[in-house]
Amino acid sequence: MKSSDNVFSTIVKNGYSFGTGIFTVINKDIQTSLNEFGEYKPNYNNYLDKDSLNLLSKVCLNSKDSKNEDEISENLFGNIPDIKYDERVGYYSNIYAGHVLEGDYRKNASSGGFGTWIFKELFERNLIDGVIHVKENKDTESPILFKYDISNSIEEIKAGAKTRYYPVEVSEVLEKVKNTEGRYAIVGTPSHIMSVRLLADYDPIIRERIKFTIGLICGHQKSTKFTDCLAWQVGIKPGDLTTIDYRKKILNEPSNQYSIEMKGTINGEEVKITKKMNELFGYNWGHGFFKSHASDFTDDVMNETADVTLGDAWLPEYTSDSQGNNVVLIRNSIIEKIICEGIHSKKIHLDQISLETLIQSQKSHFHHTRDELPYRLYKKDKDNSWRPEKRVSSSNDIGLFRKKVQDLRMEISTQSHIVFKKAQELNDFEYFVKHMNAYVRRYNRIYYIHSLYDQGAIKIIKKMQVKIIKKNFRE
Repeated sequence: MKSSDNVFSTIVKNGYSFGTGIFTVINKDIQTSLNEFGEYKPNYNNYLDKDSLNLLSKVCLNSKDSKNEDEISENLFGNIPDIKYDERVGYYSNIYAGHVLEGDYRKNASSGGFGTWIFKELFERNLIDGVIHVKENKDTESPILFKYDISNSIEEIKAGAKTRYYPVEVSEVLEKVKNTEGRYAIVGTPSHIMSVRLLADYDPIIRERIKFTIGLICGHQKSTKFTDCLAWQVGIKPGDLTTIDYRKKILNEPSNQYSIEMKGTINGEEVKITKKMNELFGYNWGHGFFKSHASDFTDDVMNETADVTLGDAWLPEYTSDSQGNNVVLIRNSIIEKIICEGIHSKKIHLDQISLETLIQSQKSHFHHTRDELPYRLYKKDKDNSWRPEKRVSSSNDIGLFRKKVQDLRMEISTQSHIVFKKAQELNDFEYFVKHMNAYVRRYNRIYYIHSLYDQGAIKIIKKMQVKIIKKNFRE
């Protein structure tokens, strides 16, 4: 392999590494650490020989030498009797929406409670010995709030419930797995689950010990600065936050309207502050503040290599319930049996839903990730920039308004990292707000004009002076 073609000079250098920690599992000379923007990235100081680089290329997401999601999932699920396939979601046996009835699993979850409940069922049925999931970091001296760890009891599993919008990597926890015999289940985003699947092809211990994978639907991955941003605007400066609940349910409010609870210190005094999500600057998922660049170049919405995929049921008939509901897409026959028995015993409530209903529940995600990825690929090709091969082809075939939205989302994401770093150097959060608000205003203006177009008010727009419209798009 030419040095110019290795994964560090292409994928890592150009921002297409998710920083999952798999490189460190493969080669201890490679460290996975947070960079200046709060994103995990692999780095090394020692020489890596050709064989090492070849192996890294085979287990690296976005590498031309690694298998893609179709190839991995076909090998895993393609021969299951009566399995179905759709290119938008991958393989599936059944699709549901609903919530857990048993115990307090739903109450203590970000949504319907299925992640923790499935782990509990696997544990009680003696199918696993431990769960690999994201938990609060017990090291109070570390600035890292959350990390992957192993739970070996139902109590520990339940204590690790909840969604964390925080970057994590797997090198430390997979080292524990390799050194501790047992059967494990892991939960993660598409990049983490896919990375473990790729690693399992070349690591027989990981292949043998990771028995089940629970995949989460993930709009995009955030840096640590997203969390710093939320806390700083309520007075808790970066480094002074001790814990955060990103998804605190609000009784009698729609489930997509939740609060964020933050604990930390302000001027040495311990505080607990709760704010509604829409009261906090930078929380609009569409803007893409602090988004990983790699997230804009994934085509896997439904965590296609996971045994079961869970997400929020973002549908009116389900979001009206403040306690939250999941969509559940099943690929694994053992988990299918657990779900069916849970329905029969009334431990869980699930409605069978259609594929199209599932896609509607994640409409914005599919739109951005699948439908408009070709345009982002086209832009890279137009600039003659290196980018990974994806399962969709580059194309310029989207409308003007959507191009403007995509162009601005990429700009907002890039600038949020840079501007926040400068704000920290200046110790001035308002610097961040001032500079990023200019992008938000442009974004909102584009959507406003787009809405007029959708409402049939284009005739009014055409009567406006052309120079005003052009000015709105340029600003």
